[in-house]
Amino acid sequence: MRRSLTVLAAALLAGALTVPTASAADGDEGFTIKDPRITESSGLAASRLHPGIYWTHNDSDDGAYLYAVDGATGETVATLTLTGVGRPRDVEAISIGPGDQIYVGDIGDNLGGTWDHVWIYRLPEPEELKDETVRATQYVVEYADGARDAESLVVHPRTGRAYIIDKNEAGGHLYEGPAQLSASGTNVFEPVAAVPDLEATDAAFSPDGRRLVVRSYFGSLAYDWNDGRIKSTGRLGVPSLGQGESVTYTADGTKVMFGNEGEGSSVEPMDAPGAPAGGSGKSPSREGGSAAGKSEDGGLSVGTGAVALVVACALILGLGRLRRKG
Repeated sequence: MRRSLTVLAAALLAGALTVPTASAADGDEGFTIKDPRITESSGLAASRLHPGIYWTHNDSDDGAYLYAVDGATGETVATLTLTGVGRPRDVEAISIGPGDQIYVGDIGDNLGGTWDHVWIYRLPEPEELKDETVRATQYVVEYADGARDAESLVVHPRTGRAYIIDKNEAGGHLYEGPAQLSASGTNVFEPVAAVPDLEATDAAFSPDGRRLVVRSYFGSLAYDWNDGRIKSTGRLGVPSLGQGESVTYTADGTKVMFGNEGEGSSVEPMDAPGAPAGGSGKSPSREGGSAAGKSEDGGLSVGTGAVALVVACALILGLGRLRRKG
């Protein structure tokens, strides 16, 4: 009896001190995309509505499809078919704005910057992850200084304003869209800042909208957003040397996920620039407290750890009393 109580108390005490973290379940440890349909993953966006889910799509004219990939397994858990957008030409980017609205950038130009207009599609992120057809809103986009190729679309998580970075070997520019996109007319994007020394293949805002990461095939740059007057904070590496096509912050803002193109492509993490060690950035569209029994950084919470520790201590004290009586 005494030995059984000792073993039980030790087990409970160990359990109190080894509550598993949530990082692996949230898909921020990296994963491999397993869906054979996804051969040219060209954009990546971490869901805020469904933690651990990453939205992606194929490059070029694969069709109007979005794929929800589970970051814990790499498996596709939902496929969205977009209607109301015609046939996409060169889908290159995806971003999530306020209110869990998904924005898709059909902004590439395989003809070297000769199309006089490109498109952005917007749709609500589904509450339930399942295969379904979703109607999207289509926006016509032109550049104030003429046609160009681009692969980077970002939507500010607080203002909802859309930005595009053009793709140029010598460096490009950040283009700002109207305060609100119009579905009935042409949306003219104006150049507002240079993005030098980088052939941009994707970009991403931090969840709080204070930082911007822009990536190329083999490197990346970090910026303070500074209300659109971007300020470089230095170069970042990339965790792999594949054909780097996509980037997103994790939903909590602590890591940046870099994706590659190709069948069975990998998505790999790096610590986010400027993120506090072990910190957690809240989603601006769904702020709130942590779930009961879990700390915001996925580690041991005061509630869960304290309760288990009290139970273990009580058993140990009870064991001591039994020994004294014996």
